[in-house]
Amino acid sequence: MTDTVHDNPTPWIADHIRRFHETGGRPRPGVADLLLTTRGRKSGLLRRTALAYARDEDAYVLTASNAGADRHPAWYLNLLATPQVTLQVGAATFTATARPATPAESARLWPVVVVAMPSYAAYRTATTREIPVVLVTPARRAS
Repeated sequence: MTDTVHDNPTPWIADHIRRFHETGGRPRPGVADLLLTTRGRKSGLLRRTALAYARDEDAYVLTASNAGADRHPAWYLNLLATPQVTLQVGAATFTATARPATPAESARLWPVVVVAMPSYAAYRTATTREIPVVLVTPARRAS
């Protein structure tokens, strides 16, 4: 039995997920983006969203900006409860483990994520909450 994946219901994000699939994982022009699937912390359902990312060595760096809203996005709360996630980057889909960056990592990586998605700088000034930076590391394959 396989779990049904429920896409983010926000219309523009749902459209982006659909286009990502239809094009075999081609990102938006000028943006490195991926699909993140988490397990809902309340529902237990698989939830998928589209996010911009940066890289830090082997890790994918995500920003829980929620467009500068005063609350964390649901995907971030979900991965706090269950850090095992699935990423689709381009045509590749793989399992990974997510964790919030440490304060030192966040300070080092914030400029990197702003280069990847300049709107994050404005989001940070739109809210009083600390916008979490998340590191997602692909699972290691057994040799």
